[in-house]
Amino acid sequence: MSGIVIGAIAPHGGIAVAELCDESELPVAAATRAGLEELGQRFEAVAPEVAIVLTPHNVHVEGSMAVIVGSRVEGSLDDERGREISLTCPVDAELADALLARLADEGIQTTAVSYGSNRPYEASMPMDWGALIPLWYMGGRSEPPLPVVLVSPSRQLPGEAHVEAGRVFAKVAEAAGKRVALIASADHGHAHDPEGPYGYDPASAAYDEQVVVLVRKNQLGGLLEIDPSFVATAQADSWWQMLVLHGATEGRFDADLLSYEAPTYFGMLCASFTPRPS
Repeated sequence: MSGIVIGAIAPHGGIAVAELCDESELPVAAATRAGLEELGQRFEAVAPEVAIVLTPHNVHVEGSMAVIVGSRVEGSLDDERGREISLTCPVDAELADALLARLADEGIQTTAVSYGSNRPYEASMPMDWGALIPLWYMGGRSEPPLPVVLVSPSRQLPGEAHVEAGRVFAKVAEAAGKRVALIASADHGHAHDPEGPYGYDPASAAYDEQVVVLVRKNQLGGLLEIDPSFVATAQADSWWQMLVLHGATEGRFDADLLSYEAPTYFGMLCASFTPRPS
């Protein structure tokens, strides 16, 4: 089977990685780490050949989605105690180019982005934590590491444009003849805690509750009914990536909510999306 063989919503907070936590912190996000470990097992079971990661924390191009091109992406994440994790993954340049071409054909504003060398086959792009943490559990530590394509959404583009981009992703994955994983890297409301860096706003809990219901019911299309201004008030960085995932999976995948919690100031959710038998 080729095309998208698994979809996922995965968090990217550092507390979700045991290697970045001390013993006192391990119980704090235990449900999330269990969810990520389960995602990793499901990911390994379907053996994708490449992962497309939708991340809100890489480059931001005004009014345009961004597709990373180059030979590899590499990055590290550390904490104040000196703990560190790092990954290097090759870029699937063929799939990245195909996504760029098809998105352009469909009239979706998209930009190719690289870093350093002017020769893409020599360029290495920084890997942000939005990609690194999901890949820590899903393919990044494989031997050899799984090839990836990193894509950044655009908050200036309407929600329907992201849904249409997801439809394009599904078509490109199928045409490529590859087994593709699609990972929506997403943390949700960031104003759950008055002592947190973004303060407290009840919109965060309300937004997260809506997302949990939509995932549980496998109705991600309902995200389009959420006003982007409310997403901003909730201080969520998940809406756009989940809309792309919706476009890629709508009506053809079953959803499984594995975990949700807001153990600190932001919400984290793990879910898998499995293709239905044809």
